[in-house]
Amino acid sequence: MTLSSPTHRPRKALGQHFLHDPGVIARILAAIAPQPDDRMVEIGPGLGALTRPLLAHVRHLHLVEIDRDLAARWRAEAAAGLPISVHEADALAFDFAALGPGLRVVGNLPYNISTPLLFHLAAAAGHLRDLHLMLQKEVVERMAATPGTPAYGRLSVMLQARFRVVKLFNVPPGCFNPPPKVDSAVVRLIPLAEAERPCRNPERFATLVALAFGQRRKTLRNTLKGMVDAATFAALGIDPGRRGETLSVAEFAALADYPVSATFQSPD
Repeated sequence: MTLSSPTHRPRKALGQHFLHDPGVIARILAAIAPQPDDRMVEIGPGLGALTRPLLAHVRHLHLVEIDRDLAARWRAEAAAGLPISVHEADALAFDFAALGPGLRVVGNLPYNISTPLLFHLAAAAGHLRDLHLMLQKEVVERMAATPGTPAYGRLSVMLQARFRVVKLFNVPPGCFNPPPKVDSAVVRLIPLAEAERPCRNPERFATLVALAFGQRRKTLRNTLKGMVDAATFAALGIDPGRRGETLSVAEFAALADYPVSATFQSPD
């Protein structure tokens, strides 16, 4: 049985939608521009629509596959000489940093876990060279959104604080089997160099961003009460009457990095 056999039924519980359109595959490959010595990992290789074209360009490829049947098939291919390392694992728990520095990540991410998986990948940003991912179009639009737009939110800010995010192109449902009920899009993420990162206090930054978007219709004066005092808003020239959705990544970083007044007690 070959890996491209149609006898494998896509599993809804794993969010499996297998890409089959050759034109889209070619566009993704062109965007990635793989080179022989690239250290590359594919999340969810599935039936190999992108895997085999990648292997025509790279000497070795890591595969992270949660589906035990597909992982077994890929292991058989590896035993037969295909230059791959198969990691049967949940990408949400996989240690991408363990694969070494300069890692290139590609994959068609399961839409039902895309947001937590993006945060998991962001935690390994220091070990990554770039990411080329297929996700639900709505998620990609949120990732790349600008302040003051409806799509701008916590995901936008947290990712843009670590990556340069570029939406590449849309992919219609008919390019998959089975077709998803939503449009998809391909996005490129390039980690920011340490000197380019806007924030020096990432833990406080993450807390402020979560609070600011936890109640979107409330002003910063209310959402950040107990975390940012009036003197800090004034010193940074940020109107506390604004809502979180209007703040740039740099403004959130400024709030996080500004020294907390000795007379102001933030909550435990």
